[in-house]
Amino acid sequence: MSLETSRMVQMANAIRALSMDAVQAANSGHPGMPMGMADVATVLWGEYLKHDPKTPDWADRDRFVLSAGHGSMLIYALLHLSGYDAPTIEDIRNFRQLGSPCAGHPENFLLAGVECTTGPLGQGLAMAVGMAIAERKLNADFGDDLVDHRTWVIAGDGCLMEGINHEAIGLAGHLKLGRMNVLWDDNNITIDGSTDLSTSENIKARYEATGWHVVSCNGHDFDDIRRALDEAGADERPSLIACSTVIGKGAPNKQGTSATHGAPLGDDEIAAAREQLGWDAEPFEIPEQVLADWRGTAENGQNAYRSWLDRLSNDGRRADFERRMAGDLPESFSLEEYMGKLIAEPQKVATRKASEMALAQINGQLTETMGGSADLTGSNNTKAGGIGPFTADDYSGRYIYYGIREFGMAAAMNGMALHGGVIPYGGTFLVFTDYCRGAIRLSALQEARVIYVMTHDSIGLGEDGPTHQPIEHVQSLRMIPNLLVMRPADAVETAECWDMALREKDRPTVLALSRQNLPQVRNTPDETGLCSKGAYRLKQASAERRVILIATGSEVHVALECAEQLEQQGIGADVVSMVCTELFDEQDESYKADLLPNVDPGKILRVSIEAGTTFGWERYTMANGLNIGIDRFGASAPAPDLFEKFGLTADAIVPQIMNKLNG
Repeated sequence: MSLETSRMVQMANAIRALSMDAVQAANSGHPGMPMGMADVATVLWGEYLKHDPKTPDWADRDRFVLSAGHGSMLIYALLHLSGYDAPTIEDIRNFRQLGSPCAGHPENFLLAGVECTTGPLGQGLAMAVGMAIAERKLNADFGDDLVDHRTWVIAGDGCLMEGINHEAIGLAGHLKLGRMNVLWDDNNITIDGSTDLSTSENIKARYEATGWHVVSCNGHDFDDIRRALDEAGADERPSLIACSTVIGKGAPNKQGTSATHGAPLGDDEIAAAREQLGWDAEPFEIPEQVLADWRGTAENGQNAYRSWLDRLSNDGRRADFERRMAGDLPESFSLEEYMGKLIAEPQKVATRKASEMALAQINGQLTETMGGSADLTGSNNTKAGGIGPFTADDYSGRYIYYGIREFGMAAAMNGMALHGGVIPYGGTFLVFTDYCRGAIRLSALQEARVIYVMTHDSIGLGEDGPTHQPIEHVQSLRMIPNLLVMRPADAVETAECWDMALREKDRPTVLALSRQNLPQVRNTPDETGLCSKGAYRLKQASAERRVILIATGSEVHVALECAEQLEQQGIGADVVSMVCTELFDEQDESYKADLLPNVDPGKILRVSIEAGTTFGWERYTMANGLNIGIDRFGASAPAPDLFEKFGLTADAIVPQIMNKLNG
């Protein structure tokens, strides 16, 4: 039930006051968007959003995404006013300061109620698409009693201009994600000034063309906002609600201009705004009645939560539902038997095929995996285990045809992972991690369990040539904190990598997989779980150890061939399979020293072999080591010819090692 208009106005003004005070105190921030969208946010959070501030992790809560994350004071004000434990008013006083959870942009790991990290424009909206997908999937699995919620997004002009917006809304419209609603802060202002400076696009027509329902409202008229929200809720399509607003609403001399976008208003303008708004409370103080009205908005959500909890308590699927939402794998899940069969019957297959073989086992055991590909299903081999397509007509499917939308796919997978209840994985070619990189970085930053199946991982893809042959990509991905980059050498390592990726609840994984067939290098039954250390000794030197060969992926078997030639010349050589540098770096010093002993390089030469850039390998080979790789773009030719051309064969590498050993 809505309050009288005068009290609603004061509730909205509380958002405005906190926003301009916090930005002023920090001397940094964006007051304009929170002030302009305060009326819309008051109606949404006060009357429509299903949430319980005392149970912020409630599985069936509505998801709210502030895609225009620069306006972060909007969500900080909403969380505080509606009764979440944090942020406190002291946190807001310290907006953008070290130690405050009120960071410059909303961070999902700092505050309950912040569903995802936003700020890179467009990605919040794209992640919301993934949340809406997860909601429909879980609804299909568990029914309306347990899963029946909406995904709300506040987005600005920048979110709608970014290229990822086109990918995201195209997917959402095609899948008819009618539980998703985007509230567009339509204020005609960007940092540079009026939107007329940079665009003449008919945004509403674009959304309509992609299958969205579009409705407009006056973003400062409570009744009109309610009308638009009701209309959106009644439509089976995803909805864009164009909220006509004035940026910096309430600042009499600066409202409606870019001056309010990304800078403090200043003491004089804040004083004038307080007078215009009729707000006479001191900075960071909220009048008792206004705070009571805000805290009262939580009652509907609390009642809904209690009703939901009763239904959950009486539902026979409760244990499975709670397990999935917690992100736990079933206790029975195991790939040990499958890996045992591989060791008993070795297979020479591409690791992309080995991934498909592992997925057939995984998808048969787990109900929560959701796969997909950016229009490369037959190349990425991501559809396995009998899973059917997720479509607008059947949300029970577990495979998403993303189309040629690599960035949109990656962001949607972030949203799915953050929503919970599903484990997303999706594929494209490794070279196109360039298209996904912004979302991969946010996967890592947000501690999201997303699995990227990146195939065609080197010049080994052959004839497609330099545009499709990744050179710098594996190393560039290894630079991203909290991201596991795994490059398995054979079918056994691939299965182990999949098992590890599935068990990593708080970080994403990139699986870099070959197009070309690779011999199985792991064939000893008691060698299990070796990849968990990141690197391990695959072959121990027979003669006195003079060389340590460190290789990854498709080059591990090349390293074994090099070791064989060296041993024939009386030179002992270890072979280390460096599956994941990040995991190796996390091992204790004794393990690392055993594998890569700190001795005079004149006594033991370290050699890295990887079909990519040599940049960075000196971390493991040391200054006087030997780094074998490719420091130029590739070429178009069959894979065997390319490996020979670029010197990635034992016959080409061993002479270099001998020259190095002989000084």
